[in-house]
Amino acid sequence: MAGGTYGARVSDTATAPPESHRDLLERPLCGHLATVRPDGAPQSNVMWFVWDGERLRFTHTDQRQKFRNLAENPRVAMSVPEPGNPYRYLEVRGVVEDISPDDADASFYRSLQERYGRPLPVRDAVHRVVITVRPTAFVAEG
Repeated sequence: MAGGTYGARVSDTATAPPESHRDLLERPLCGHLATVRPDGAPQSNVMWFVWDGERLRFTHTDQRQKFRNLAENPRVAMSVPEPGNPYRYLEVRGVVEDISPDDADASFYRSLQERYGRPLPVRDAVHRVVITVRPTAFVAEG
């Protein structure tokens, strides 16, 4: 692939994404979040997220398999592809640093709905959690 950087790994202790790919975290794009199931098999789902400059945050419920995966093994990886050019992407590897209940109004979930322009009824607010991931490595491609 002309002009691409192949597996331009920044560091196993990276705290910031490469400047060339920071936009993929700052735009309201969907990421593919991979977790490890209790039997060791990977599980990947499309997720909304927000990057605060240091951490990734997601919302989920405490009723699903992904939540159980994270309780068993906090290691995750997320890839965010460039829309229209899947050969340009950023992979973020990290560990879950915190899982906290969202508030009674699911404010964090609602903020993601606003970010992604998808207001939806929140029927599971009582089960909503906020998942915070501390990056440990970034891989930029393209």
